[in-house]
Amino acid sequence: MSNVLVVGDGPAAQRLVDRMRHHGFEGAVTVLGAGPATVVTAVDRARRRVLAQVNGAPATYSYDALVLAVEARPLIPGIPGLLDCEGRLTEGVVAPGPASGTPPVTAESAVVLGEGPLAVETAASLAARGVGATLVCATPHPLYTRLGETCSGMLSERLERAGVTVLGGRTAVGRLPGRLRLDDGTTLRADTVVLCAGTAPDTRLARACGLDVRVGTVVDDRLRTSDPHVHAIGDSTAYDGRLADGPQVAWEQAEALAEILAGHAVTYRPRPSALRLRTDVADVAAIGSPADLHRPGTRRIGLTDRANRRYVRLALRDERVVAAVLFGLPQAIATIGFLHRRGQRLPSDRLGLLLDLPPGPVSGSAAGGGNAPVCLCGNVSEQTLLKAWRAGSRTVTELAKTTRATTGCGGCTGPVEELCRVWARASRQEREKAS
Repeated sequence: MSNVLVVGDGPAAQRLVDRMRHHGFEGAVTVLGAGPATVVTAVDRARRRVLAQVNGAPATYSYDALVLAVEARPLIPGIPGLLDCEGRLTEGVVAPGPASGTPPVTAESAVVLGEGPLAVETAASLAARGVGATLVCATPHPLYTRLGETCSGMLSERLERAGVTVLGGRTAVGRLPGRLRLDDGTTLRADTVVLCAGTAPDTRLARACGLDVRVGTVVDDRLRTSDPHVHAIGDSTAYDGRLADGPQVAWEQAEALAEILAGHAVTYRPRPSALRLRTDVADVAAIGSPADLHRPGTRRIGLTDRANRRYVRLALRDERVVAAVLFGLPQAIATIGFLHRRGQRLPSDRLGLLLDLPPGPVSGSAAGGGNAPVCLCGNVSEQTLLKAWRAGSRTVTELAKTTRATTGCGGCTGPVEELCRVWARASRQEREKAS
C-alpha cells in the first residue's frame, strides 16, 4: 500500500494521517480537504483516481487506497427566514458541523436551536465567551431523551448557572433579521442563530461512484466499502447496519484504519455506545442504550443528590453495567465506562463507587496510578499518564503529545491537570524529606 488518498479534512481525517505515521506507514499520503477551494467532483474506481477542482482548475489524483472521511451534513429546520431564495443560509444564521467546534460568533446575542450534545456544548461555549446565549429545545430539557427527566433537569440548572438561558418545550417558527419568533408568541433577540438540529450522513460521493450505501456508506470490519480499494470512516459510515455516532466513534475508526493501512492485522470492533459532554459546565455521561435502563430483567441502582448536584442511574444484568446515566461524578464516569467496555462486574463497594470514592489508595503520591481510563476517547489510563509524567512530560500539553490524552473530546483536561498538580506536589514533598 504505497499511495493513500484521503478525502476530507475533519478531525477523523486528521487523526487518521497522524496515526498512520505513528503505526509505521511509509508510503505517500495525500489529503483532499473539503474547503471551498478544493471540490472533489468524481471517483473513477475503475482507474483508481479522483477528479477534483482545485482553485478552479481541474486536477486528477491516483490512489492505491482511497479513504472517504466525509463529515455528516447539518440538518436545516424548515423555519421561514433561515434560507434565502437560492437555498443558502441567510446572514446571521450558522450551522456548525458535528466536529467543527463552536462557530466564530462575534455578536452580542445568539440563540442555539437543538437539544442534543452539540447544542449544549455550543451554548455553553458561547456563554463562556461572553455572548448572551439562549438554548431553545423542543424537549422539556436538553438531552431529555438520553438522560431522563431528573438528570436533564439538573443539566438545565447548570447551564443557567453558567449564563445560558434555557427555554425547554419551545420551537422556533420564524426568523427576521436580529429576531427569532417562538411557537408561544415570544420574540427573542438573536443577532446570530446557531442551528444544532442534528445531522445527516453525507453519502453523495459514495452513491455517485456506485458504492453500497444504506443508512450510511457501508463498511466491513476492515473499514472497507463494497470496493476493497476504498475505505470509509466517520459519521457518514455504517457498520453492521448502524450509523457511526459521535466524534469518539470516528476517532476509533481512524485509529483502526491507521493500523490497517500500515499493514497490521487488526479488525475494527466498535465500542459500546457512550456519550460524554465536551463542556466544563457539568460532567455528564450516558452509557449504552436508553432502552436498557427500562428493559425487563435488569436490576436498577440509583442515587440522586440534588444538594451536591450528583446523579447516577445504572442498569445491571449479571452484575454488569448494560446502561448508565451519570451527572457530576467524573471518577465514577471513568470507572463505570471502563467496566462497561470490558464487560466486567461492578466492584463490591457500590456505594463508594457511586459517591466517587476511590476504589483503592488515593493517587496522592507519585507512586499511584490506576488502570481505569482518565481519557475515554484515547483509552489512556492514569498509570499510562504517570509513566509519561515520570519520563519528563510534566504538563498537560506534553502529556497530550506523548499519550494522546485530552486530544479527543477534551473532557479529561481538568482531571489530567489535577493529576499533574498531585504528582508535582508529591514529588516536592519527597525531595524535601530526602533533604
